[in-house]
Amino acid sequence: MDILLIAGLFVAAYLIGSISSAVWIGKAYYGIDIRKHGSGNSGATNTFRVLGKKPGAIVMLIDIFKGWTATSLAGFLIIYDVVAPENLVIYQLIMGALGVVGHIFPIYERFKGGKGVATLLGMMLAIEPIVALMCIAIFVIVLFTSKYVSLGSMIAALAFPILLLLPRFHPENPILIVFGFILFAVVALTHRKNINRLIAGEESKANIKLGRKR
Repeated sequence: MDILLIAGLFVAAYLIGSISSAVWIGKAYYGIDIRKHGSGNSGATNTFRVLGKKPGAIVMLIDIFKGWTATSLAGFLIIYDVVAPENLVIYQLIMGALGVVGHIFPIYERFKGGKGVATLLGMMLAIEPIVALMCIAIFVIVLFTSKYVSLGSMIAALAFPILLLLPRFHPENPILIVFGFILFAVVALTHRKNINRLIAGEESKANIKLGRKR
């Protein structure tokens, strides 16, 4: 019974992450497949670029919430006394990661999704909200100083495990730090084209005032 519950929650986390809000909103309200426009990704950044601020903000909030929800499913294992509280973080990480994987490879949309940054943020908010809020601040600072969304996303993702190394936080389980670096590697991998454009000086800058990219 315990194994079935854990397996069911794993599947649910992936399916929640697979909710392709950018694709569905684009098709339902604008009659377009957002993956055929802009950068070709079904994430919040491309939604801002192609559809504008309002749909972009909605997609971002949904993507953050689904990451938080997928990660929070691990709480059922405590409710039903399946795992000890000190082991909860391991299952939070697994379910959160499955949510991120679902966003990147959504089963509902032929496994073609976004880059998973907003979903990853929701995961971090569920596990370490204070550190996650600090990462948001870092993202905003990098975005406003460089005007590169991709650079801000990658630096903020890297900041998460690094901040956990500070004495202030004292994570009870070092696996969270290791997992943080692994997730940063995933973010860097999904942003490899952006990295190449940054190196070549060809990456698009965000128009902060308008909330779109030029």
